Amino acid sequence: MKIVRVTVTPIAFRDPPLLNASGIHEPFALRSIIEVESDTGYIGLGESYGDAPALAIQQRVQPQLIGLDPFNLNGLRAIVQATVAAHAPTSLPGAELAPGSHASKAVSNANSAFEVALLDLQAHALNVPLVDLLGGAIRERIPFSAYLFFKYAEHVDSPYAPDHWGEALNEQQIVAQARHMIDSYGFKSIKLKAGALDPEHEVACIKALKKAFPGVPLRIDPNGNWSLDTAIRMAELLGDDLQYYEDPTPGLDGMADLHKRTGLALATNMVVTDFDEFRRSVAQNSVQIVLADHHYWGGLRDTQVLARMCQTFGLGVSMHSNSHLGISLMAMAHVAASVPNLDYACDTHYPWQEPDEEVIKGGKVPIVDGCVQLTRAPGLGLELDHDQLGKLHDQYLSCGIRQRDDVKQMQRYQPDWKAVKPRY
Repeated sequence: MKIVRVTVTPIAFRDPPLLNASGIHEPFALRSIIEVESDTGYIGLGESYGDAPALAIQQRVQPQLIGLDPFNLNGLRAIVQATVAAHAPTSLPGAELAPGSHASKAVSNANSAFEVALLDLQAHALNVPLVDLLGGAIRERIPFSAYLFFKYAEHVDSPYAPDHWGEALNEQQIVAQARHMIDSYGFKSIKLKAGALDPEHEVACIKALKKAFPGVPLRIDPNGNWSLDTAIRMAELLGDDLQYYEDPTPGLDGMADLHKRTGLALATNMVVTDFDEFRRSVAQNSVQIVLADHHYWGGLRDTQVLARMCQTFGLGVSMHSNSHLGISLMAMAHVAASVPNLDYACDTHYPWQEPDEEVIKGGKVPIVDGCVQLTRAPGLGLELDHDQLGKLHDQYLSCGIRQRDDVKQMQRYQPDWKAVKPRY
């Protein structure tokens, strides 16, 4: 079996005005959709970053895969490594919130993008679900967490009609957002993206969530935007309210000091993003929970390696998310199904994406009782909707965005706004 066609299609879809430590989401999120077809007619799908640096590497790898056996994942990695070595990418603003678009992650990002598609193709050829290629499903229902954001009611200059979520800037609005998300999807845990507003206010919102949803595990994620002193002060206010405290302060040293001084379980998708950082984190006891993300850890197989490393060193495992569609969601679900020590519900932005902007046939993947259900359908269990793909590609061509820049977008609201880390 040989690869005869590889297609990389950049797309853009509507993204709400969600606030974070680096500013605010732009009106459109960028992704790439990958199709790999074999000479036997099987097709594998992948989804990855669509920012200009990541897309450039994917497009250079694309023609080199023609003729490769789709089971030859070592061959894929060699092609990716040689391509990145020959075209050293640079990091642009915003990469700290999307580590896969950071130059240092170019190999792992591109390898993952195509590895998922090749594994999907392999599984179709064998007529088995993708999870079977990862050792089989330990669980068939994958838990996800409600992912809350402070947000404005609509984007500046109103590029399209406001989303149905509305504004969320105070305690009552955040509780209402959580209630709507839980009522719609049945989530059993809640994460609040913080680092955007005054820390005391964000902690007050956690307190309001605890009161409104007693017994529901809570997490807060300031994306490293709190100083060590602020993170310690907020820890004192939070007490035992949290399931875990995610990336409150920057750096391995800062996280290690924070854990030593508070004893709280610290989670990260920012200070442990590769195996070298993992090694240094273990030596310092910087974090106790690692949020995996196959997009920048190198793929589904490398995510399994990460999970085994966490098990070896007694660390918890969950999963990180950026804005994504259903192909990424199902890739997350299949690898999560294969990980014995998935200790916490995974993150997902999926509820924020509009139902009319999915690229898979049948519309959005259902999330019921907070879980994605695996089936015995071959591969990822998905089929591409080419009409929808074309629509979102046209939107990519017309939206004018080629690289995520939350700072620049925030400056459209507040011209004097500056990127400062940590801000508080």
